[in-house]
Order: sequence, then structure tokens, then C-alpha cells
Amino acid sequence: MQTMIRVENVSKAFTLHLRGGVRLDVVRDVSFEVGEGECVVLGGPSGAGKSSLLKMICGNYRCDAGIILVRAGAGMVDIVRAEPRRIIELRRRTLGYVSQFLRVIPRVGALDVVAEAGREAGLDADAARGRARDLLARLNVPERLWMLPPATFSGGEQQRVNIARGFITDHPVLLLDEPTASLDAANRAVVVDLIEEKRRAGTAVLGIFHDAEVRDAVASRVVDVTRFAAKAAA
Repeated sequence: MQTMIRVENVSKAFTLHLRGGVRLDVVRDVSFEVGEGECVVLGGPSGAGKSSLLKMICGNYRCDAGIILVRAGAGMVDIVRAEPRRIIELRRRTLGYVSQFLRVIPRVGALDVVAEAGREAGLDADAARGRARDLLARLNVPERLWMLPPATFSGGEQQRVNIARGFITDHPVLLLDEPTASLDAANRAVVVDLIEEKRRAGTAVLGIFHDAEVRDAVASRVVDVTRFAAKAAA
């Protein structure tokens, strides 16, 4: 099994300048790997730094120490030291990401929001719109809403659009930050199926799921990020 993500001794802290420069440790000395076809789930209580780890892997947060390697083709790229344009290219071709919140251009309709993510990843316009329709239908977004901007949708509908954006591509690595948090049971089951389909296709999935039922259904294994801090302190 080929390694797609390797995190080695990664640490991150925030400095609270409005609180006299207090340093807040987020994660300490975290190490793990994710192979192709795996779904590794980050475990630990709220505030343990799970979302921060995903953001570091995606290049949105700076990493204070350690290395973060992501496979791109035949080689590995160290996200910590990569130039911004290299990280942008990785997001286009390698790293898929579903966040907890949908951030889109306000007046663009849901179908175009999802299809645009496919076009940015290299799909032609017809293929992107076809996949967008299929995903929105599977995620039970009513067709009457497809041409409307997602800002007018409920929270659950917005998250389903967000999920469709993340799953439309064939990125070899997929990062999921609480994708099912605002979904009902039926749509959680759809997301479980989508994750399994990605795994069977060889995608390396790294996710956060506070819903125990979903976590148990998708996880190849769970990595408790708090155990590394405990080791470092021992």
C-alpha cells in the first residue's frame, strides 16, 4: 500500500497577542501515515487540534515544527516548505477538501458552484455539470434549488452542496472536516457510501467525524492526536 500522506513530529501553537502573548499549544509531535484506499479518522476531544491538522496538511495553516509529506505523482511534496504556487497546484490536482462551512460567490447557483470545482480539477464543462447533477441528486438537494445560490439554503442543504464540491473530483487525497455534522440520517448514509466509493477507487481519506456511527462505518483506523502530546510530556 503506497503512502499518500506522512505527518512526522508536527507541532503547532497560536500566540494570543491580545492576551499578553500567551502561547497556546494546539498539537505536539503528531506522527501518522495514510495509505491509498484508507480512511484514517483523527480522534480526540474538541479542541485537540484535529481541524488545525487538516488545515496544515492543506497548507492553510503554518506548521511550527515537523514535516508534512503529500504524494504528488511519483514523489512526495513537503507542504511545510513548499512555495505557495506549488500548494495551489496540489489543491487543484491532488488535495480535495471538504470543510465545515460553504464559502462561495454569493450569486452563483448551486449547480455551477459544484461544477466549477470539477472544471478547476481538469474536467471538461459537460463532464463537470453531469457529475454535479449526479451528486446533488444523490445528496437529496431538490432540483428546484440547483439554479439558486446556496446562501439562500438551509444549513444542511448548504453542507450537501459543500460535500458535492469536494467529491466531484478524482483527487488522490481527500480531507474531510466534519462533513456530516449538519446532516440527517439519510444523508449521512449517502456520505458513508461516497467515502466507501472513494476508498475503493484508491483515494486516501483523512477525516474528522464526531458522529460515532459514521466514524465506525468509515474508519480503517483512528489516530488519537492527544496521545502524542502525552508522550511528549512524559
